[in-house]
Parts: sequence; structure tokens; C-alpha cells
Amino acid sequence: MPVPVLCQVGPRTAGSDCGVCRGPAGPGYARCYQCGRHDLLGAGLLADAVVPVSYAVKGTTWAADLWRYKSGPAPDAAARASVRAVLLAFLRDHGACVWRQAAMPPPTYLAVVPTGCGRPGPHPLLRLVGPHLSLSLAALVIRPGRQGRDFDPGRFRAARLPDDASVLLVEDSWVSGASAQSAAAALRRAGARQVAIVVAGRHLNPADPHTAALAARLTAVPYDPSVCAVHLPSAAR
Repeated sequence: MPVPVLCQVGPRTAGSDCGVCRGPAGPGYARCYQCGRHDLLGAGLLADAVVPVSYAVKGTTWAADLWRYKSGPAPDAAARASVRAVLLAFLRDHGACVWRQAAMPPPTYLAVVPTGCGRPGPHPLLRLVGPHLSLSLAALVIRPGRQGRDFDPGRFRAARLPDDASVLLVEDSWVSGASAQSAAAALRRAGARQVAIVVAGRHLNPADPHTAALAARLTAVPYDPSVCAVHLPSAAR
């Protein structure tokens, strides 16, 4: 398949973006508004690290792929292949960077953030990457009536995990991060010692005044295995 074209997320430039999700942060702030709010509401329950692979800039092919790979009764096969290739390549190239950022050993469990609509059956993302990762499944389900846009530690339910469990939590698209951090909270409450979130696409809308400047700096290029949101070029992997 063609090499996916992305706006990959490189190491953070101090003061220019959120230290958690890598979205735009106000001058002098270490976090964006949403991640700051999560920190206030979810102390002790949030993920140990959030690592976005790429920005999903509205109107780009990658942003469209992250919608088309799971949309409708017949998801787009090319989009599915693209999403699978990017996530598996990133985990191969930079999984160790993620675990180091989260101060955790390699994960023993895999979880996927459920969709807000409560789609029945396994999540499409789990179908794509699960068979290629030798990890036990930490199943997450949404509680009826708990859909929403705010952080909610009771939104999802997870089966009990061993006290030493370390979990790789995969999310396709991050807008506010409320769903992903709510899922991390559910895993924590189920016993997980450590949780690392890997995000395929951190959503950006160029028409939004808050994100326009960041989106304007980005250039889409073929996937580059040397680029990682937490891997400094001089750091040993």
C-alpha cells in the first residue's frame, strides 16, 4: 500500500503546545484548557502518558481515513489498511519511547477507547491492531446513558485487572481527550498500575482560531520512522 501521508507529532517545543495532548496551549501554560481540567477532575486516575502519532488536520487524507476506517456498514478498506499500518509501524518504532515516557514496563494488556455511540461488538480499531500485538485484552464498555463531552471516571466499565497490569490504551482520534482519559480512569479503577495512551490522530480544525496557528505550521509528509512526540533525536531508544 502507499506510504500514509501524515503531520507527525515531534518532540514538544516548550511553551508552544500542550504538554499532554500536544494541542495548542495558551502563552505561559503547560497544558491546554481541556487537559488542565482533566488534571483537576481526575487526579490519580489519568494516563501516565499521552503520545499522539500525528495531527489529524480536518480536510486532510489522514483525518478522513480516521473516520472512513470505521464508518457505515462497509468501512473503507484503504483507510483501514492505512490506520493499521501507521499504528503498527509507530508501536514498532517507538513503543519503547512510549513506555519510557509513562515510566512503565512494556504493556501486558491492550485496550481501545469505546465509541460514544456504544457500537456493538469489538471496536474496529481492536480488529485492526489486536491480532498483531501479543497482549491480553482489557475490555472496556460504555455505561448506558454516560455519553458526553466531559471527563467522567464512571463513563466506562472495565473487568478487574491484576494489580501489576500495565495497559496500552489506543485511541483513533483525540478532540478534547475526555473519552480517552475517562477510559484510562476506568482501567485505573479496575486495578491497572500504569496506562499509556497512544493516539492515531490529534484532531485540529484550521478554521478554529485556537488551532489555526498550529495547523498552519504543519506539513504532511510520508510516515517517517524517526519522528516521535517523545523521542528526542539524541536519545537512545
